[in-house]
Amino acid sequence: MSHSTGFKVHSLELGPMENFIHIIQDLATGHAAVVDPAWDVPAIIAELDKHQATLSDIFLTHSHHDHINGLDELLQSYPAARVHISGEEATFWRNGPVEAILHKDGDELFIGDTRVRWLLTPGHTPGSSCFLMDKTLITGDTLFIFGCGRCDLKGGDPVQMYATLQDLKSKIPDDAIVYTGHNYGDRPTSSMALQREGNPFLHWKDVDSFVRYRMEIHDKVRDTPYGPVSPEELSLS
Repeated sequence: MSHSTGFKVHSLELGPMENFIHIIQDLATGHAAVVDPAWDVPAIIAELDKHQATLSDIFLTHSHHDHINGLDELLQSYPAARVHISGEEATFWRNGPVEAILHKDGDELFIGDTRVRWLLTPGHTPGSSCFLMDKTLITGDTLFIFGCGRCDLKGGDPVQMYATLQDLKSKIPDDAIVYTGHNYGDRPTSSMALQREGNPFLHWKDVDSFVRYRMEIHDKVRDTPYGPVSPEELSLS
């Protein structure tokens, strides 16, 4: 749960791929956004009801099936909910919701009184996005706890992923709490400081080494749940 006093993040782990579905609830108004609705819509609705949250928005980090397969069903129950996605991801998806609100990097929007900054973070897909609220960062499949998203699927680009992760590393404060799209780490959330210290994908200082590690080495030497890796350990890869 988020440490902010103005909003809370409620998280559910659903489906066979250990997806995290996050609900951002503004405490002043009760309005809420569901991030990446998938797998078990009744469970998502039950979580909204449990916290007396009113769904106003749906945020999509990206368009892969395991992150959006509950979208249509959720909209059947909440037809007035606004769907948000990056313009780049909408173009990549092609078959996305026609009425979606398209965003670009740096856009600011509100869930009730809670301000959300839209971060375009390509690499896993061309329009992958993260959402920053105060010192809470929701990362989808861009940054995992001690890991990062695959770049070998359609639309993936390890060079873009390197640039994205370097940007997050330089801009997100140490005390920010990271909420990811899958439960792949040795803990469900983490401070950004711990990711700087132990995420191997944040240690690389040149793009060529990063690409080689992401595309050729990583999946052969690591498995979930991911734990911290020091720069010294990484040099042995």
